[in-house]
Amino acid sequence: MVQQLQPYLSGSTARVGILAGPGHNGGDALVIARELFFQGHEVVVYCPFSKRRTLTEEHLSYVKSLGIPVVDTADALKNCQILIDGLFGFGLDRAITGGLATTIAQINRWQKTVFSIDLPSGLQTDTGEAFGIAVRATRTFCLGLWKLAFFQDQALEFIGESELIDFDIPLGDILAVVGESPDLARLTTQQVIKGLPLPRDPASHKYKNGHLLIIAGSARYAGAAILTALGARASGVGMLTLAVPEPIKFLLNGQLPEALVIGCSTNSVGGIQALPEDVDLDQYDAIACGPGLTQTPMAIVEQVLKSTCPLVLDADGLNILAQLNPIATLAQRSAPTVITPHPGEFKRLFPEISEDLNHRILTTQKASHLTSAIVVLKGARTCVGSGGRVWVNPTGTPALARGGSGDVLTGLLGGLLAANILRNQSLELTTQAAVWWHAQAGLQAALERTELGVDAVILTQYLNPVLMQIPI
Repeated sequence: MVQQLQPYLSGSTARVGILAGPGHNGGDALVIARELFFQGHEVVVYCPFSKRRTLTEEHLSYVKSLGIPVVDTADALKNCQILIDGLFGFGLDRAITGGLATTIAQINRWQKTVFSIDLPSGLQTDTGEAFGIAVRATRTFCLGLWKLAFFQDQALEFIGESELIDFDIPLGDILAVVGESPDLARLTTQQVIKGLPLPRDPASHKYKNGHLLIIAGSARYAGAAILTALGARASGVGMLTLAVPEPIKFLLNGQLPEALVIGCSTNSVGGIQALPEDVDLDQYDAIACGPGLTQTPMAIVEQVLKSTCPLVLDADGLNILAQLNPIATLAQRSAPTVITPHPGEFKRLFPEISEDLNHRILTTQKASHLTSAIVVLKGARTCVGSGGRVWVNPTGTPALARGGSGDVLTGLLGGLLAANILRNQSLELTTQAAVWWHAQAGLQAALERTELGVDAVILTQYLNPVLMQIPI
């Protein structure tokens, strides 16, 4: 970890404060203290504990023998430019209270550059929840293997940026602990690009690249249908058909002249009353249903669920599904299904397991197992669950926390699904690719336009440029 700190220390002598706990995490912090001291930095150690692990005690004795000051009050750290947090790490199982909690609150108020070892002190290792209070780190160096906390949304405000320090732990030792088939994996570029329909067959034509039906929109939410369709367009899907209320048909024609737009009869709130009788749902390679529908077209959603076509269900499609015994309905589908709820929709779908929603990985795993569907639980660290396994997208941006971003994902995923079905590509990998691609576009757009400048339309304009930066 000393090596990782060098970019923040080079060029001058820094005053560094070390927060050393009583356990092995504190021992690691003390090793860093002495190494920085040897490099000529001014170091002060805060260690308010009277009892310490044997090895930690030995490290502390060595630090004292070097003349490094050791204090038991945090005031001595106030003038430090950098703080190293080694109070508590892996396995903390109780709340931090009393004077130590007051000290952590004080450190957080200082808003200094803080580097945490393994985990910010005060975080639960698996759920990422703060035990009353936790250190807010600028950057956290995770040691050896990623902890589950790094993939939980509620931990991100404490973890800051994160980096894995790989100890080259032998694979046999890892498998002895996690088993031959671990239930959790991180999405990587090398993995997800296999789920993109590239390169195309030189003899390809539009019918080989998938035909997607989008059922979306209403008088009030015409934009949802447009955004879903723009996401699908970016996927490169060969054919795109849109079923929308007749009164908004002209809007879709204007935005997507290449698409076939089917006007549907409308109900009293401007939603779809019924699909035309000549629409055969089973003729499509995939269906994306739900954005902007309103909750009135229950018969439409029931009809889609009974079809034998692969399906992406989102937004109002999920809100209607929540009224139809969702677990049994999804489990009985004969065709592949992907659902893409945000936390609020997830609670409506699965109230019986939503008490674990803070543990997003566990909750996604349960939902996918119960429904036999692929579950995309959206968030800062979106989870993709299938058959009890979970993949986590380790990157994201709050730039996507805007209305319409999810509609874009639905269309993108639907288009990829339609194309990949014809390539015999796995549904899991297709879903992972869509989630990763969507997030990468958001990151690239935020980099160029700031996190405030990425609306859903702008997001669609960055989907294809992202692919130009990866080796396909």
